[in-house]
Amino acid sequence: MGTLGAQEHVPENEKNPLAGKPEAIATGKRLYEQTCQACHGGNAAGSERGPALATGVFKHGAKDGEIFLNIRNGVKGTQMPPYGGLKIEQVWSLVSYVRSLSESGVKGNETVVGDATAGEKMFFGKGGCSGCHAVNARGGVVGPDLSAVGAMRAETLRQKLVDPGSVAKGRGKRMVGPSVTTVKFADGRTIRGEARNQDTFTLHLMDGRGKLHMLDKQKVTVTVTEGSLMPAAKLSAGEMDDVVAYLKGRGGRDLSETVKAEIAGGLTAERIRKSAAEPQNWLTYWGDYQGTHYSALSQITTANVKNLQTKWAAQMPGDAVLQSTPIVVDGVMYTSAMPGQVFAFDARTGLEIWKYERKQKVVNAFESNRSNRGVAVLGNRVFVGTLDAALVALDARTGLPLWEAQLASTMEGYSVTAAPLVVKDKIIVGVAGGEHGIRGFLDAYDPKTGKRLWRFYTTPGPGEFGHETWKGDSWKRGGAGTWLTGSYDPELDTLYWTTGNPGPDMDGEVRKGDNLFSCSVVALNPENGTRKWHYQFTPNDTHDWDANQDVILVNRGAQKLLVQTNRNGMFYVLDRTNGKLLMGKAYVRQTWNDGFEADGRPKVRPESDSSPEGRVVAPSLVGGTNWQSPSYDAKSGWMYVVYADAPQRYLREPSVYEPGKAYWGGRSMPTGEPVLTGVKAIDTVTGETKWDYKLSKGSLAAGVLATGGGVLMVASADGNLIALEAKTAKVLWTMQTGGVISSSPISYSVEGKQFVAVSAGGALFSFGLPE
Repeated sequence: MGTLGAQEHVPENEKNPLAGKPEAIATGKRLYEQTCQACHGGNAAGSERGPALATGVFKHGAKDGEIFLNIRNGVKGTQMPPYGGLKIEQVWSLVSYVRSLSESGVKGNETVVGDATAGEKMFFGKGGCSGCHAVNARGGVVGPDLSAVGAMRAETLRQKLVDPGSVAKGRGKRMVGPSVTTVKFADGRTIRGEARNQDTFTLHLMDGRGKLHMLDKQKVTVTVTEGSLMPAAKLSAGEMDDVVAYLKGRGGRDLSETVKAEIAGGLTAERIRKSAAEPQNWLTYWGDYQGTHYSALSQITTANVKNLQTKWAAQMPGDAVLQSTPIVVDGVMYTSAMPGQVFAFDARTGLEIWKYERKQKVVNAFESNRSNRGVAVLGNRVFVGTLDAALVALDARTGLPLWEAQLASTMEGYSVTAAPLVVKDKIIVGVAGGEHGIRGFLDAYDPKTGKRLWRFYTTPGPGEFGHETWKGDSWKRGGAGTWLTGSYDPELDTLYWTTGNPGPDMDGEVRKGDNLFSCSVVALNPENGTRKWHYQFTPNDTHDWDANQDVILVNRGAQKLLVQTNRNGMFYVLDRTNGKLLMGKAYVRQTWNDGFEADGRPKVRPESDSSPEGRVVAPSLVGGTNWQSPSYDAKSGWMYVVYADAPQRYLREPSVYEPGKAYWGGRSMPTGEPVLTGVKAIDTVTGETKWDYKLSKGSLAAGVLATGGGVLMVASADGNLIALEAKTAKVLWTMQTGGVISSSPISYSVEGKQFVAVSAGGALFSFGLPE
């Protein structure tokens, strides 16, 4: 407990010891003029080189400690340099001065008359304020969020209510007076609203109804006039006092209140279920519930893909590699980036709509897999997991947080790296940490409240089915993580989710038995999380062959099938109504499987498990494939998959379990044999390889995308995005992105134009055909 407490005491949470002190503010002002003014402008009003600081809005963290660290260490990916040479007292003095300008030091030292309770009723009732403004997610999004407006002086609030156009605010990088933007289209239509963001070619305009318009400036006439969309408040003196009293009490976003907000509109579960009807969008991690990772869009063809060009790129630098697969809903792209970050982009131009950033509350010094693989969207909410094992819900319109649910403790090795999956009225999310001796599980949450609805443990406890497959109490540390997004069959109302390796990874002696439900696919009832059936691909695995690969739901006549290329080197076809094995065939070299029993259980070669001396077994620890996206084309019946073909030496060694630390039980060693890697097209009817395209560098993350235009987009770890003819593997187009690719491409369209997007290094790229 002491260690956890120490981890929670982080510099970002430090309070300014010089807050509000006149001498510190004066010192800070002098330092500001000497070091900061050149970029942030006089009185911190902003310039073209740096944002305004007098707004009270701090994009990279608004806590005292966060501002302190941004001054001391700089901000990565921006022009803000570090000022490590300043003394601690000097930095705190700068914080004091900036706070004094933004009025954020004004808290309870003002005498405010009025009844806050009556003011709340007025705000959300007769006053009409909530039609445009929100407090804790209750209200509109036309005007600024007022959850933290209590930092303003009462006099300023009153003035804003009486004469909205008289109070300057931050827009872009500068402090400017309010303005109204009017857009006129060629056909004479006009839209009036507030410019939220823009560049030379694109304008994001929020109209008075709360709708965001993403406009091409070259196709409209834009006029900007002084003034405010907000009308002067028609309130009596007493009513004005009441509203000001209510607003003065708003000290920051309160998640205990935001969770109560009713937020209408957005993406419905029915639309996700019928995603095939809108191929212009990419509505789930896999693109659809069936896990096909396929785009029916056909504007980009084998004939014109050679003309593909970069349309936009969004920089998202940090200390990790981008692994996210974006979601696209009605022209807006939602994507996670570095751990704790989520972005919303204009999918046509890449112009940022909003950015959310959350720092880990607790950091496990032994954490691994510093990445995030994506988000889910339902209604006007975006859902994302965190490295400290939380699930966060954001307002899709603003990026502001709505609720946060803690799944488990990261100090015990848990994290959430996978994209959640929306199933009807539930958010399904799994956990990572199989190498840390966790007890794996899969959770379902209420999208509105964050309340946990059910939990399915992947290592059964006493009295549960499968408990007898674990030796002693090894199930408590049995791993079987659920760290890749599953698939769902709406007709059968069945959720299919795969599980990871048992723990410790390479020591099967301490956990003798099959170790259910590790290295398996489990079919669950999404209403309550109960098991319908399971199939275990690799019993008592000692090679780290997680089964966390895509499971694709295929209909072949009356047959309802589930197909997977497993990390253990085998291609599987199951009857997804009951889990019966229909086919198991190697797609890369494998030396562990001698066929299958009548019940589908693999015949495991006894000399294929790990040993103290080390045994050479194929495939390697990376596997025949890994978590990168394959793609399935229903028209041809072919599945495209990135593969690796090589053996590895597996050694069993004693390992002592310590909470939160790696619990491997051995190690793997290369044999010196070269790894063959590439992309294969597999006929899912026969399991035969139709063609094999070689790549120079292997990957466990870079995947493929088949499209309706007969093109297969291939992401390669060496930074190349490659377009192949899906039928023959002929190279049609290549693009070197200049960064390692650890994600899979997707396709979408906006205004009838098809795009292909993929992350590389610290940037997200989107490609399209010439105008």
